[in-house]
Amino acid sequence: MTRRSRRDILRATAATAVGVGALSAVGAAAFDGSSSPKDIPTHLRGAAPLPYAEVVSLDLAAGQRADALRAAHRAITPSNQGRTISWLALGESVLPHAVSRPRYLKLMPSFAGDVLDPARSHGDLLLQITGPSATAVQEASEQALRTLKYGQVRWRLAGHRPESRTEDGQGLSRNPFHFTEGYGNPASTAEAVERALVKDGQGEPSWAIGGSYQVIRIIRLATDFWDRDTIDAQERIIGRRRDGRWLDGTPTNEQPVFSADALGKITPLDAHVRRAAPDRRKPPPLVRRGYTYQRGGSDRGLLFSCFQHDLEEGFEAVQGRLEGEAMAKYTLTIGGGYYFIPPPGTTWLETLTSA
Repeated sequence: MTRRSRRDILRATAATAVGVGALSAVGAAAFDGSSSPKDIPTHLRGAAPLPYAEVVSLDLAAGQRADALRAAHRAITPSNQGRTISWLALGESVLPHAVSRPRYLKLMPSFAGDVLDPARSHGDLLLQITGPSATAVQEASEQALRTLKYGQVRWRLAGHRPESRTEDGQGLSRNPFHFTEGYGNPASTAEAVERALVKDGQGEPSWAIGGSYQVIRIIRLATDFWDRDTIDAQERIIGRRRDGRWLDGTPTNEQPVFSADALGKITPLDAHVRRAAPDRRKPPPLVRRGYTYQRGGSDRGLLFSCFQHDLEEGFEAVQGRLEGEAMAKYTLTIGGGYYFIPPPGTTWLETLTSA
């Protein structure tokens, strides 16, 4: 199927991050696995993220960025004392020229097959609120936005995690294609921290150590088109059974050896899971925390989100391997962006507002 016809199908069917809230210290314990829950950065807490979320991208008023950053810091701190968890992430445009920048922070490029809508992409700041209900998240989001006096909403999107649960330490949910996802995530907090947090010696500015790169992708899914396929065809496109079992019979909680199926007779060479991680024993160094979104009618899909300490080794490496996958004709990325979640503490805030 050509890229043009793929877009036509998708268009026809459719006729935020730092844990600056609850800023507890992340010392060496967070890197050696001995940390307690309160030591873990907000965006990495819990094997399964809270089941509801809203992501808000903000453009800040010119000349008032320092005041806006301070206001944003104040805006999300209180919500972490209640039922919701919030954090901020920085877009590349918010950083002063005089400040050393995270190495990989830039505008998210358009990858093969993307049709990025500028009105739903990028932004100076990203605010993400997660919580136990849609109402709690919306109330916390509105409260935070009332405190933000120096910016305006660029785009926002709410999501939820159907059948959200934790199994064997992994946060799982069911996506709009009816498949359980989340098996590629680490089964321990220590491993999540290892994959997601920037460490000393990576060539990053000192103020960024302990932070994370966050990628947001708004991915519209052609669910009507997908549902015309047989379940067997769908499972070969994904490379797993709907319930997470591997096609070659490997137990769900173990990793198949794709090299034993070199010709892709069992798990096709262009299956999603095989392209994403050709060697399942060496998983991509990232942590996924995605949600399902529904904007009305057939406009539904994934609010994809992932965290990593190295954008090139994490998301960009995976995205490069996914080019040409069998699932591509059912998906269309229409927005999102690259952001950097500052580390716990206020050193990053002082650095950015004093420059």
